[in-house]
Amino acid sequence: MRSEQNTPENVTDGDHTSRKKPEPNGNGFWKELLSWVEMLLCAAAIAFFLNHFIIANSTVPTGSMENTILPGDRVMGLRLTYTFGEPERGDIAIFVYPDDEEKGIRTYYVKRIMGMPGDTVDIVNGKVYLNGSDTPLNEPYIAEDMMEEAPMHFTVPEGSYFMLGDNRNYSNDSRRWKNKFVKRDKLIGKVYFRYFPGVEWLIDKNEDYAH
Repeated sequence: MRSEQNTPENVTDGDHTSRKKPEPNGNGFWKELLSWVEMLLCAAAIAFFLNHFIIANSTVPTGSMENTILPGDRVMGLRLTYTFGEPERGDIAIFVYPDDEEKGIRTYYVKRIMGMPGDTVDIVNGKVYLNGSDTPLNEPYIAEDMMEEAPMHFTVPEGSYFMLGDNRNYSNDSRRWKNKFVKRDKLIGKVYFRYFPGVEWLIDKNEDYAH
């Protein structure tokens, strides 16, 4: 009698089952989708943290800071400079524009800190004088000589700062504002560099300010 041979037709159910390919169930797709969602949420959280606690960036739409910053330039500032340190005269700062704030509007401006808390600022014949000095500030960065106007005198309140644009003839700054001074807690960050178009460090190297 011929012995029965194993053929595909008489393989046991167990053996047959063991050779079947696993049925796709879609779990791989959902796991991959979940990993992408987690990665995007993590990136969004990091971006939120950086933009609200570490860095500040702003686009300067006008020529008020020429020739230091040109219209359309995008600049980057560091919030931590004013979180853990004090503003200094000559800093280029991003801050909340005080005249808009009283209307409930939060607008960021970029100007240079010229008057410190308690300072007196006199502008005479287009020159800036601090605290009764007979010698004007040395400001090699200004775009052009300031047009002569009637003498101006300001006393900076404690906890506030007097801001000027480098392009004095075309700058809406503390000289023109209804609320002339920027409070300490409205200084957002110190500007360190321009990142568009091109990268350029903007830290002022002039050390001739009278403190």
